[in-house]
Amino acid sequence: MEKVRESEKEYRGGDSGVKYLFRGPTIDWGVILLLPGQRLGEHYHNEVEETFYILEGEASFYADDVPHHLAAGDAVRLEAPERHEVVNEGDQALKIVFIKCPYLPKDKVTV
Repeated sequence: MEKVRESEKEYRGGDSGVKYLFRGPTIDWGVILLLPGQRLGEHYHNEVEETFYILEGEASFYADDVPHHLAAGDAVRLEAPERHEVVNEGDQALKIVFIKCPYLPKDKVTV
């Protein structure tokens, strides 16, 4: 068993962004915190499937340029190579759990 505490991990952007809780050997997963006006950045994966679960806030979620409104309790799953982007257009923080499988850390393609 491997145990981590989210509060002991850091967001990639300091106070927000991506925070990995587990990396490999078979999946990546963690949390994303986007402050009002922030975005994840449009990208896709050649082989990796990705799932997002909204914990807090509301998101403008784009899958292959189609907009979707997501709120706490919503989940979406994307198959490769669906392009996706998450934008916090609200006035509160947006917190999301993400899971990527299989573990292929170099599979991300930024658009």
